Amino acid sequence: MPGPRCPLPVLRWLPRYSRAWLPLDLLAGLAVGLTAVPQALAYAELAGLPLQYGLYSSFMGCFVYFFLGTAKDVTLGPTAIMSLLVSSYAFHEPVYAVLLAFLSGCIQLAMGLLHLGFLLDFISYPVIKGFTSAASITISFNQIKNILGLQGIPRQFFLQVYEMLRRIGETRAGDAMLGLACLAALAVLRAMKSHLPPAASVEPLAARISCRIVWISATARNALVVLFAGLVAYSFQVMGSQPLTLTGSIPQGLPAFRLPCFSMAAPNSTISFRSMVEDMGVGLAVVPLMGLLETIAIAKAFASQNGYRIDPNQELLALGIANILGSFVSSYPITGSFGRTAVNAQSGVCTPAGGLVTGALVLLSLAYLTSLFYYIPKAALAAVIISAVVPMFDAGIFRTLWRVKRLDLVPLCVTFLLCFWEVQYGIVAGVLVSGVLLLYSIARPPTKVSEGDVLLVQPGSSLHFPAIECLRDTVCSHALAASPPRSVILDCCHISSIDYTVVVGLAELLQELRKHGLSLAFCGLKDPVLQVLLSADLEGFQHFPSREEA
Repeated sequence: MPGPRCPLPVLRWLPRYSRAWLPLDLLAGLAVGLTAVPQALAYAELAGLPLQYGLYSSFMGCFVYFFLGTAKDVTLGPTAIMSLLVSSYAFHEPVYAVLLAFLSGCIQLAMGLLHLGFLLDFISYPVIKGFTSAASITISFNQIKNILGLQGIPRQFFLQVYEMLRRIGETRAGDAMLGLACLAALAVLRAMKSHLPPAASVEPLAARISCRIVWISATARNALVVLFAGLVAYSFQVMGSQPLTLTGSIPQGLPAFRLPCFSMAAPNSTISFRSMVEDMGVGLAVVPLMGLLETIAIAKAFASQNGYRIDPNQELLALGIANILGSFVSSYPITGSFGRTAVNAQSGVCTPAGGLVTGALVLLSLAYLTSLFYYIPKAALAAVIISAVVPMFDAGIFRTLWRVKRLDLVPLCVTFLLCFWEVQYGIVAGVLVSGVLLLYSIARPPTKVSEGDVLLVQPGSSLHFPAIECLRDTVCSHALAASPPRSVILDCCHISSIDYTVVVGLAELLQELRKHGLSLAFCGLKDPVLQVLLSADLEGFQHFPSREEA
């Protein structure tokens, strides 16, 4: 959505708003809302919080993004990955979850103001894929207990798998049958949508109407499945028997607008703000960074697909402010949702105004519909979550990296495996392994050595302080081992920058070669590098101008 630069992104498109966009924005907002409400309930269950907190987290992001968002398709709200992280760092305590949203928003806002979005570039694609693939499996297994109707299953993945296998005989038949039926229905509706042919204008009216009905049903599949499951549960309730595990009562009404709590009452004591921050630990880095990563990745993907540009730093600001204001209405941390963003884009949304409809629908649900949510079976919500996260598992990435660059399998596998132990360990370990591989490539740049009357040494990339010792060893081993020893020309055509440690190392190399009656000359120096070397006033320094300079 091109336009002049304005303090508020909404002012770039609102003055140009066309009446023709209104029905499309209304339809998209309604479609996203029908997806957001059942997902909000399911994601709150995944986060280990009372279900109303999923709804509390689903409207503020819509309203904030209307004013501050730069991508027309993106929707902010709770997601499966963010709910998994909240489950790990909020300890199933709403006070911790809301404070985590506030602190994450402050960190994201500061990063946006300081233009620190480039830090996300240090999280490599294999690390992201390893995390999302492991999260897909972890979240799915976390919900199988609800499909089977089992209670008291531990949160840790390996204990979870062991305990479910040990207690498989306690499976509630009603929950299992309904959960599997919901999974099958969601899979069929997803497949129908992906194979739906475009309705051409030349087709009969009946065919176009049929395609539209199928598309609407498939788009709102989460709401339809949850509604169907709720009707089944209500029917059993009326008949006087209930074989299903129900969601239970959800408080009706809108959340109070107030500051998050900075302490928490505990039996015989009060947990201070400092203790709460210490308890969250590394989560105060992982949660805001993963939130930013999801939002920017989704915004870039859909902006590129639909032919417009986004402002990454503005996206950071929007997400940070959404989390801060969301914490005032008891929201837990939110981020960009790929699934709901895809629904938004496929519905033909024209501007972020579609988010106003989505947010209003969530508020209406909180105000008037929560009494109906009592009858929603937990197995149905578990099916909604599993259906949402299964596509996140990318088995093909292992085969792709094996074919393209096998070394990238190391951070992928480290992240993937350790995320089953603890999410934070997997992410941190993956980033560290990627960093080590990056530093190794900097410390050991490829160097080409050509033999002749003189040795021509050509480093393949810029020289930084970890690399100078390796370069000195390469030059000396070839120059002094030759018979007779040979002088050296250092071709710097690929070197765009050097640091002071490199200058000192080159000075020592000049002295060492001079002791053996040999010389070192430079060629192909770029102007910034030449200026640094001339400023250092190296003894015996000589260089040949490049062909362009000659």
